[in-house]
Amino acid sequence: MLKKEDTGSENKKYIYLIIILLIVSCSAAFGRIAGNDFINLDDTGYITENYHVQSGISFENIKWIFTATVVGNWHPLTMFSHMLDWRLFGTNPAGHHFVGLLLHIGAVLFLFLFFYKTTSNLGSSAFAAAFLALHPLRVESVAWAAERKDVLSMFFGMACLYSYAFYAELPKLSKYFLCLTLFSLALMSKPMMVTLPFVLMLFDYWPLKRWQKALANPPQKIYLAGKLIWEKIPFIFLTITVSIITLLVQNKEGAIASLDNVPLFTRVANAIVSYMAYIEKTVWPVNIAIFYPYEFSVPLWKILVSGIIIILITIIIICYIRKVPFLFVGWFVYLGTLIPVIGLIQIGPQAMADRYMYLPSVGIVIMLAWGTPLLLPGAVIHKKILIPVGIVILIILTFLTWKQCGYWKNSVELYNHALKVTKDNYLLQYSLASALYQEGKIKESIDHYDKSILLKPDYVKNYLNRGTIYAKLGQYQHAIEDFNKAIDLKRDFADAYNNRGITYDKIGQHLPAIKDLTEAIRLKHDYADAYFNRGLVYAELGQYQQAIDDFNKTINLKQDYVEAYNNRGYVYFQQGNEKMGCYDAQKACFLGNCRILNGAKIRGYCR
Repeated sequence: MLKKEDTGSENKKYIYLIIILLIVSCSAAFGRIAGNDFINLDDTGYITENYHVQSGISFENIKWIFTATVVGNWHPLTMFSHMLDWRLFGTNPAGHHFVGLLLHIGAVLFLFLFFYKTTSNLGSSAFAAAFLALHPLRVESVAWAAERKDVLSMFFGMACLYSYAFYAELPKLSKYFLCLTLFSLALMSKPMMVTLPFVLMLFDYWPLKRWQKALANPPQKIYLAGKLIWEKIPFIFLTITVSIITLLVQNKEGAIASLDNVPLFTRVANAIVSYMAYIEKTVWPVNIAIFYPYEFSVPLWKILVSGIIIILITIIIICYIRKVPFLFVGWFVYLGTLIPVIGLIQIGPQAMADRYMYLPSVGIVIMLAWGTPLLLPGAVIHKKILIPVGIVILIILTFLTWKQCGYWKNSVELYNHALKVTKDNYLLQYSLASALYQEGKIKESIDHYDKSILLKPDYVKNYLNRGTIYAKLGQYQHAIEDFNKAIDLKRDFADAYNNRGITYDKIGQHLPAIKDLTEAIRLKHDYADAYFNRGLVYAELGQYQQAIDDFNKTINLKQDYVEAYNNRGYVYFQQGNEKMGCYDAQKACFLGNCRILNGAKIRGYCR
């Protein structure tokens, strides 16, 4: 936090040294994520079970990333980056994590360079970038492969900031379009960057001081001030467009909570308390978890105290805006960039999330890096106190981040840790149950589904997954009861109809099975599994043409669906169509399953 004025080539050495230190410290803090696995929360939807990501870059998949939604979001550039990663690294999570870390480091370097270019304050710029880079609240964004959208959008967002500094210094159309392009890429990575035009307007006041320059020129102040606003119009247009797309997509996917589920007062109360909770976790980063459950009964005293503190800070900062403009800018960057995710429009079940603090932390580090030296004025004090204390703080943050990264080793370890530091966490009980099931720990899995149901009886996925386990254990009546419960809670739950249909088929109730599977297809037209499962039932009933039609549809939707080829091949053999049966059996074998082909060869087919 030492202020060191620009001294030309001498300072370049310090700049290069700081860049190296930022890279090394980030690598040390986050390096252990290279040994971490994917987790079963969102990584499946984005990467490990995403057919389009795994099938590679093609015209169809490029079209898909711009027209489809993934895990309730539209972010085409993020999905393209996942495709590239899968092509390069495949199932090896280390490569995916490494790219995420590189993007984080890139974003931090752009932020450092922006601060230094616009303030010439090397010490504060370095501390601000390092504090943001090494804080444990960054772990969720960097260590979670599914949060590629976070680091990718931050990378392009900070690149936009840095390029904007050059545009502000000497406005040119080429520089302007570069800024606009980088902003567009940030939005296509994650919509949270919609607040960046607001950030640019604040930075026009400080550190760029464009507003002061405009208003200091009386003959042209209206024109110059208007120009500062006018040049943001294309940015604002992109913000509005992407915001509308995001709201439409998330509403369609059922991610936006209704006022019946989360009343307006509860949302406002949670927003006020969360603003202070984020600051608390920034100052005292303990009990960090991947999911913080929503509190529907926030104590009134907590709401009032949080609200009063926020209002007082805001009033004081506004009163001293001319003396300490960086506090004004930092505070309003923090408040403003959190608005999309503070919960007034409630998206998802969380009360708050560490990843939401990535961009807002820029405001906090401005206040810390430029505000703290005001408390201890004097270059000598800076050298004797601020620099050593700042280094100690960064070392502590590095250790805490390194420790937090270790909890992300795998799903079970991550959720067990999070359950220790939170209470009444139904989603983590659910997620832990799913992870335990994948490890073959069936009894423990069911126990945790039971705990999740006790905490939140209306969470439909608990019944779906527990019912699926019961079905695989042969406890079909228990399975059907769970699927019934899931459908009662969510009448358009296609997965529940699909799984109940499979279970009916297991107990020989073929007509109810077909009815449920048909309903699943009606609710979800591109449901490859439902077409496949209905094809199996038709095949069992000897209705071979209907079975072939369903297997055809399955393959059209998912071209590497190996069991669809196997079973279509089996049906062709049953019809006496040896040529088509052999073709499908060979195709399935090429995809990795030679079950039908081997049986055909034993019977003298497919020589």
